[in-house]
Amino acid sequence: MELINGNSEIIKDFFQSMERMLEGIGKLVKESKPHLNGEKFLSNQEASKYLKVSIRTLQEWRDMGVIPYIQIKGKIIYRESDIERLLQTYYNKERQE
Repeated sequence: MELINGNSEIIKDFFQSMERMLEGIGKLVKESKPHLNGEKFLSNQEASKYLKVSIRTLQEWRDMGVIPYIQIKGKIIYRESDIERLLQTYYNKERQE
């Protein structure tokens, strides 16, 4: 009967596998976005990058009512579906002209 201890290959392999799993889980958690009822939300920074506009332009669009947003305790977020709808609307409008 083989004695299993901390120096055993089986134990070393097990802990290496656990390390890889934990790294993968950590990466998923870090990259995940908040979802609510299947809806994905973007921060100001994320929306700015997604639309390729400045934060100031986003603020102007909010002020003019061009882009819908949600404000919770001073933090502004955007529904990804609203941004996609906005892009589709302006894309279709440009194609028609």
